[in-house]
Amino acid sequence: MIEGRPSRTALGVAMRRAAHQLLDRPLVFEDSVALRILGPRYGERLRADLLTRHRTRTARLLRAFLVVRSRLAEDLLAEAVAAGVTRYVVLGAGLDTFAYRNPFPGLRVFEVDFPATQAWKREMLAQAGIAVPESLTFAPCDFARQSAADALAAAGVDAAQPVFCSWLGVTMYLERDAVLATVRSLMPFIRAPGGLVFDYLVPVSTLPFTQRMLFRLFGGGVRRRVARAGEPFIADFTPTGLEAAIRSLGGRDVADYAPQALTDRYLGNRPDGLRIGRIGHMLLVRG
Repeated sequence: MIEGRPSRTALGVAMRRAAHQLLDRPLVFEDSVALRILGPRYGERLRADLLTRHRTRTARLLRAFLVVRSRLAEDLLAEAVAAGVTRYVVLGAGLDTFAYRNPFPGLRVFEVDFPATQAWKREMLAQAGIAVPESLTFAPCDFARQSAADALAAAGVDAAQPVFCSWLGVTMYLERDAVLATVRSLMPFIRAPGGLVFDYLVPVSTLPFTQRMLFRLFGGGVRRRVARAGEPFIADFTPTGLEAAIRSLGGRDVADYAPQALTDRYLGNRPDGLRIGRIGHMLLVRG
């Protein structure tokens, strides 16, 4: 992140979640606020690009992963709530909309994010006429310099009771040590039935030859765009290496969701052929 500037990639993610509501059927991830939060300016830009940039192969692969990761996170949250969890922490919230369509009475939501991004989001909400619910607390945090646990404590989150956390679209922008330090700091909070779900990238070099070639053809542009935005991809992990590191930090229950498993779970037998790429994984951790 660049000091004093909101995340530019957060807007791109929000645009793609909104594009899903307009382009893809059946919906993988229903988000009744996705279009509203963009406001007129970005909403018009989205609609102008629907038939061009949002229909390319790269755009479809990326959009599919973004909506699948949100769907998995909220499915796992629902399981945690059913098991008695009453607090949900959205780490690196960006323009995430869960708090504004929260279906669970009694569930408190904490949005933890870079201060400039959080201020920008609040402006977006105000301009769109989206009220901030009483069940939501904003907690500023710079993940590269500050402990997520300290940010939660400052927001009044006590580790005495488990919480469920999602951390989407952040790990790839941090150094590996910062990713693992964040997970370590959260361990006291994410005991079962709570947990932490996050996405991460695997090294392109670990993909089969055909997948490496496809990534170079279609995926390299994403890396170049985020780098030009000042938010380059930094960290990647192998699944086995990451699991071993998480267990060394105290993770007792670690479940990896590979691309094929995610495709089978959410994208099987679709008439539009929507699929995700091969470098994005999801991981569920409980301390």
